[in-house]
Amino acid sequence: MNNKTYAGIPEEFSKLEQAKIVLIPVPYNGTINAQKGANKGPEVFLNASKHINLYDIETDTEVYQQGIFLADALTENTVAKAMVDEVHQTTKKYIKKNKFVTLVGGDQAISIGAIRAFNECFDSLSVLHLGAHTNLLKDYDSSPFHKNCALHEASQTTNLIQVGIRSMTAKEKTVIDEEKVYFAHEMAVDDSWMDSAIDQMTDNVFVTLDLSALDISIMTSVSNPEPGGLFWYETLEFLNKLLQEKNIVGLALVGLCPNEFNASSDFLAARLYYKILSYKFAEENIDDDYDNSYEGLNKKNNLSKFDEDDEY
Repeated sequence: MNNKTYAGIPEEFSKLEQAKIVLIPVPYNGTINAQKGANKGPEVFLNASKHINLYDIETDTEVYQQGIFLADALTENTVAKAMVDEVHQTTKKYIKKNKFVTLVGGDQAISIGAIRAFNECFDSLSVLHLGAHTNLLKDYDSSPFHKNCALHEASQTTNLIQVGIRSMTAKEKTVIDEEKVYFAHEMAVDDSWMDSAIDQMTDNVFVTLDLSALDISIMTSVSNPEPGGLFWYETLEFLNKLLQEKNIVGLALVGLCPNEFNASSDFLAARLYYKILSYKFAEENIDDDYDNSYEGLNKKNNLSKFDEDDEY
């Protein structure tokens, strides 16, 4: 990837020490078994980001001035477990620097390592999964690190809320927590789902947003498309409401599978990411003093449950 800074922002807003936000590209496509190409998602996302206006009308902010550090892309793709471990360790490293850590993928499997890191660093973590597929299998093709298993660990170790679901296997039907799964066909006829989903979350929430959550009429470039998803303004309404009521601790935006003949989905993904940041930091002044220390509200300093040799 040739991007020196996120969205081409001036270097003064892209230095790690001053930045409040970290963006980690993870161009991983190893477990997608439908349309290939999600490994190119981060690159086209970053390219599209250079062409969007960075003033947000709704919040009257330019959130990039809070500082956005573009980390080196994580390119481990030989073994799924190695990719998960790399995402886990890198995500945790930046959490420990008191950054708002975001990731862009790549397939949903990258969320395994990210969720693991946030769960080790934040008390009583909820995971909000927006997506078309439950991805709750314990293993797939003898691997627990497949996209189809991306939320299984979270279902066992965190408070998992799934929104927009419209595809799953019969086996997953036997393991889902139906009270915490919001099916798209029910959401379409009952608009109480937003308040209901948020009410079930704890204060600290990590968001993993698979772009398949969105309707294919507005988001065509995903690896596993399903009809019947969310539309733009209801997605923004939900995310804005969520960010006002809960402490969103991090974000993974995954599933972009670029189409060389239609770049509209690339720009939607770029704008959606920037909108989420705009909502998150809308009330913070640009010149607020920034503390790089890890000590903060609702955080914990657990030893890793997965790797006893963590170094930060």
